[in-house]
Amino acid sequence: MTPGDAARRFLRAHRSGVLSTVSASLPGYPFGSIVPFVLDAACRPVILISGLAEHTKNLALEPRSSLIVHDDAEDVQAGPRLTLLGDAARLADDASVRRRYLRHFPTAQDLLALGDFAFWAIAPRRLLFIGGFGRIHWVDADAFRPPENRLAPAEEEIVAHMNADHVAALADYCRDAGRGTPREVAMVGIDCDGFDLRADGRLLRIAFAAPVTTPGEARAALVAMARRARGK
Repeated sequence: MTPGDAARRFLRAHRSGVLSTVSASLPGYPFGSIVPFVLDAACRPVILISGLAEHTKNLALEPRSSLIVHDDAEDVQAGPRLTLLGDAARLADDASVRRRYLRHFPTAQDLLALGDFAFWAIAPRRLLFIGGFGRIHWVDADAFRPPENRLAPAEEEIVAHMNADHVAALADYCRDAGRGTPREVAMVGIDCDGFDLRADGRLLRIAFAAPVTTPGEARAALVAMARRARGK
C-alpha cells in the first residue's frame, strides 16, 4: 500500500478533527476548532458550518486551511495522525451531499433547519501522514486522490439494498471486525475503499481488502466478506 493510499484510508476511518483557519479578527494567527466531517467522492472533507461561526468568517476571507485527525490514544504522539492542508470553498446546494452527510450525522437535520448552515469542502493540496514512529510521509494531492471509480452514483441504491435485504450480513461484518453482534445496524455509506455502518448508534468503518471501482466489484467484495465472516 502506498503512503497516499494509507493516508486516504486513515482519513476515511475518522469523522472529526481540528480545523485550523487564518483568523480574521486577529490577522495572521491560526484559529482552531473541532468539526465533524464526511468525505465526498473526491475524498474532500465536507463540513457543515454556521455563517456566524468564527471559522466561517475566516474561510470567507482566506480559504487556506488545515485539518488534523488522530486516533484516540493515551499517547497521541505515538499513534498515527494526519494533517491535511487545502483550500476550502462553500458548496452549491447539492441534495446528494446533504443526504450523505445526514446519513452519517442525522442530528444535523436540526442545524440545517435553522437556515444559517452551509456545506464547505476542503480540497487537499498536500498531506502529512504519520503512520507511527519513524513512518512520516508527505503526500501530494494526486497520490492521495482515490482511483477512478463509479461508486458515487450508485451509493444510495447500494445502501438502500443492503439495509433492506442484508441486515444479517451487516451484523456479520461487525462481528468479523471484532465489534460484537449489534442489536441494530445499518449501512450509511460506501466508497471505493470500504463502507460505513452505524452499529448500535456508533459509526464503524469497514475497509475493503483492495479498492473496488464498480458496483459489481463492490457487490462481489461484500459477498466475499459475508461468507468469510460466517465461516468463522
